[in-house]
Amino acid sequence: MAVRACGLIIYRRLQLAPSSKTTDGIEYLLLQTSYGTHHWTPPKGHVDPGEDDLQTAFRETQEEAGLQASQLTLIEGYKKELHYPVHGKPKTVIYWLAEMKDCKTEIKLSEEHQAFQWLKLEDACKFVEYEDMQTTLREVHQFLCSKE
Repeated sequence: MAVRACGLIIYRRLQLAPSSKTTDGIEYLLLQTSYGTHHWTPPKGHVDPGEDDLQTAFRETQEEAGLQASQLTLIEGYKKELHYPVHGKPKTVIYWLAEMKDCKTEIKLSEEHQAFQWLKLEDACKFVEYEDMQTTLREVHQFLCSKE
């Protein structure tokens, strides 16, 4: 049986000079795990019994980053499913896209993570080592650019 996890790719838009493209001000939230190789990832976690996937994504975001659902806007039309092996077992991770309503909202990490960063696309892609996550971040950015 595949392990199933869900999370949110969270972004914020910074206020920029009027001459800038609005997509220049997009930053993505990544959390650094406090276990294993200390890899960087959006908030995500395993689905609990009786919970639907989106509930899991919001619960994990609250637990790992201290963000309430009311502080985020879920972006319609984006959902990504990734499949990869972990310790020889298949894993499925489903991500939705959410925007911070207030870009100054404080992030409060749980003990599962030791650091967080708000990063522009290229830096975010350097921080996440996994190619499928890099591709996902680029897809998200294209999706946001196409909505401009």
